[in-house]
Amino acid sequence: RRFVVPSAPGKRSKHDTKVTDMLYRCYEMIRNRENIEEYYKKITHRYNTIIEELGLDFDISGELEYIKNAMLHASSGRDFAASRGEYLNGLILAKYLGFDFVDAETVIFFRENGSFDEERTNDELGTELKKHKNAVIPGFYGCMPNGTVKTFTRGGSDVTGSIVARAVGADLYENWTDVSGFLMADPRVVENPPTIETITYR
Repeated sequence: RRFVVPSAPGKRSKHDTKVTDMLYRCYEMIRNRENIEEYYKKITHRYNTIIEELGLDFDISGELEYIKNAMLHASSGRDFAASRGEYLNGLILAKYLGFDFVDAETVIFFRENGSFDEERTNDELGTELKKHKNAVIPGFYGCMPNGTVKTFTRGGSDVTGSIVARAVGADLYENWTDVSGFLMADPRVVENPPTIETITYR
């Protein structure tokens, strides 16, 4: 596996909160002129726990502080805030795997009207990834023509994965989720539903 596209950390249990939702919450708190110091510590703790559990000697405190300040000083929008979950997870995963880190902001492009610029992205992403034997590219976001961060809709990391697969001419694109295989029912509704062994498009 040469290229990996991570999402932001999800729920660890049904009572947990996804990091993306925590970042959205921070953004809304700032807009409502609420203090985010204590709440942001939860995000910091979440990432530091991941680093610790992976046994990494890796300090992202500077990145975390920069992101917090960027959100506080209104130099970034809602999409920037939401995208930092994937960005930070990408940094950690690249360190863990020993892969290069390629920021999606520099290789995934949107047009002025907010639509995805497929051809420019395919050209520039393909050219960039030829320089890397292995790389981690964070999912979910890219860049507007004015340089601001723009996200896909929720679940956009899967979209980024397919964009990367196309750009490198991959023979195989694997989409890993928190559930193994296609299940016969929603596991949040039905307990331990069986896996569908074989499935066709029809």
